[in-house]
Amino acid sequence: MARYLRIRSVVKTQQTSAFERISAICGLTPDEGHWTLTQEQAVSQIEDGTCAFYIERVGGRRSDVIVAPDLQAHKYPKTVADGEQPDQLLHLPDCRHVTHTHSALLQGN
Repeated sequence: MARYLRIRSVVKTQQTSAFERISAICGLTPDEGHWTLTQEQAVSQIEDGTCAFYIERVGGRRSDVIVAPDLQAHKYPKTVADGEQPDQLLHLPDCRHVTHTHSALLQGN
């Protein structure tokens, strides 16, 4: 069964194409530790069923994160509520952690 994890922040780029706008997603482990996954790792974990991700919107409503292809078949994460651009993820705050390390929780250890 997939781990259901909340994305709390993202690492944004200056790119404009949908699949290049976010380089990483970030969140907290149950013990309040920080985790980060690159966009490629997040896509892989969604596709293989390791993790399912969501964001929490105003009022506590959840929006699930899916994998979407752009017109050139590049895969990237976005919410089910988004159009082509991952706007809901882009509205999350920038990740404040200088060092992005991968949590054992997300690596399946």
